[in-house]
Amino acid sequence: MKNIVILISGRGSNMEAVVRAAEAESWPARIAAVISNKPDAGGLAFAQSRGIPTAVVSNKEFATRAEFDARLQEVIDTYQPDLVVLAGFMRILTAPFVEHYAGRMLNIHPSLLPLFPGLHTHQQALDAGMSEHGATVHFVTAELDHGPSVLQARIPVLPGDTPDLLAARLLAEEHKIYPRAVRLFIEDRLVVEDGAVRIVESTDHSQADAISI
Repeated sequence: MKNIVILISGRGSNMEAVVRAAEAESWPARIAAVISNKPDAGGLAFAQSRGIPTAVVSNKEFATRAEFDARLQEVIDTYQPDLVVLAGFMRILTAPFVEHYAGRMLNIHPSLLPLFPGLHTHQQALDAGMSEHGATVHFVTAELDHGPSVLQARIPVLPGDTPDLLAARLLAEEHKIYPRAVRLFIEDRLVVEDGAVRIVESTDHSQADAISI
């Protein structure tokens, strides 16, 4: 039974999607905790309603990112996580923190990486005249939004689309691919080789038929 710790900063809709999938599909894992850097994050109430332990580590209480990350790491590690899931966690993490969870921390980013890392991805896609847009689940590395991709979802960019319309349509797809990616991880079906992720069709890596992402 693997432990999953989820980090949020707001309403945590992707966190909710992961929690609901874990419950509905009886994953061989438990959501050990939901942690926020904001005490008023809406997702904390949802987690508590599911009986999931919650914690708050407010970045406003620390003078530097390094001090905040060090305390956050201490709190996360009390739950002995096998996987840390960033679900709308709006903090840029320091390299030592990322290295501590190397190979066991996932994020979802609202673009088809490597396109449009960083913020305002929906506006960036519209400004670039893209015919499609999407989201990417990826392993977290010290370079922002550059870790190996696990899964992507794609949607068409429609005439008259605005950043808000794109965001709303894409969020529904995020809620599908993020739980799937987390489940693949906890089933030991993600293999990172030479900076790329393979999804194996069974937990027997020596005989598995792998799919490159």
